[in-house]
Amino acid sequence: MSVDNSPGSGGGRSMVTLDDYRAAARPLVEPSAWDFIDGGSGDETTLRENLTGYRRYRLRPRVLVDVSRCDTRTALLGSPVALPIGVAPTAFHGLVTPEGEPACARAAGEVGALMVVSTFATTRLEDIARVARGPLWLQLYVFRDRATSEDLVRRAEAAGYRALVVTVDAPVQARRVRDLRNGFALPPGLVPANFPEQPADGSSAELSQQVARRIDPALTWDDLAWLRSLTRLPIVLKGVLTAEDAARAAELGVAAIAVSNHGGRQLDHSVTALDALPEVVSAVAGRCEVLVDGGIRSGSDVLVALALGARAVLVGRPVLWGLAVSGAAGARDVLSILATELETAMALSGRPDLASVDASLLHPRNA
Repeated sequence: MSVDNSPGSGGGRSMVTLDDYRAAARPLVEPSAWDFIDGGSGDETTLRENLTGYRRYRLRPRVLVDVSRCDTRTALLGSPVALPIGVAPTAFHGLVTPEGEPACARAAGEVGALMVVSTFATTRLEDIARVARGPLWLQLYVFRDRATSEDLVRRAEAAGYRALVVTVDAPVQARRVRDLRNGFALPPGLVPANFPEQPADGSSAELSQQVARRIDPALTWDDLAWLRSLTRLPIVLKGVLTAEDAARAAELGVAAIAVSNHGGRQLDHSVTALDALPEVVSAVAGRCEVLVDGGIRSGSDVLVALALGARAVLVGRPVLWGLAVSGAAGARDVLSILATELETAMALSGRPDLASVDASLLHPRNA
């Protein structure tokens, strides 16, 4: 895959790593909004360990392999993509750019990546679909008012979304200390666009209270049959961290699992997604696709996740940093940096295509 990652293609000549984008984005985002994006739950142990987990792995490169061209193409639930890298669902892109989610959709399409659109987008899901040039999946919370969820499902299918990503690790809202201290609420004029009944100023209550009133904590495995009755779209479960739940999901016929701890924003002190990935891959035994998110900050991180059995990774916060710096161009550049770093890591590891990336690439690590 070839992408435009020349200096200045997104955020300027100094933007050569994802950390560069983080440093540039921080002063551009209102402080409480930055904490909402950047923070985790509890004392943020899981948030930190999501990042450090990748540092524990080392790569075993093979030499004298023809790597004159490295092929990063794959398919996700039947949709061809140029990269095993997608955009994770993150809420309220309007917090970082007036372009909102359409800017992210354009960026993902330009590099040939999947985008998973959040239920709590600041742009209607239909309007995002109109500008998208690549595959879109809709992240779905199941609400106490099931009619609301049914409406979202039917709208997504009509708009051309290709899968439903059901978030299953948030039956209740975790205590996100930064947001509580800030009393975080959406700024005036910014609302969850898929819910027209939302108060126009977004400030009538703390955001966590608004979300808690909507999401159904009684959701169980039995409700998957109800979801299937609504749509022909494949169902992805996001938030699975154990072999037991992965095996049950596969038995019930889900199309894919996203191994995730919600970016460290739900159960603090939970296992990292990277550490959970091998047992999930083993438990599903090829019966469904496996993706992973959380803590990915370089192409080498992507390669580690692929070697552990992920079909693709999803990236959240870094895309928001790119959007904050320069809208669609910045988000595209973030994805392009990851793509170039992945190609380089594949070449230096002697892995010219994704089929050659497996567990033999990884040096055994200390527990």
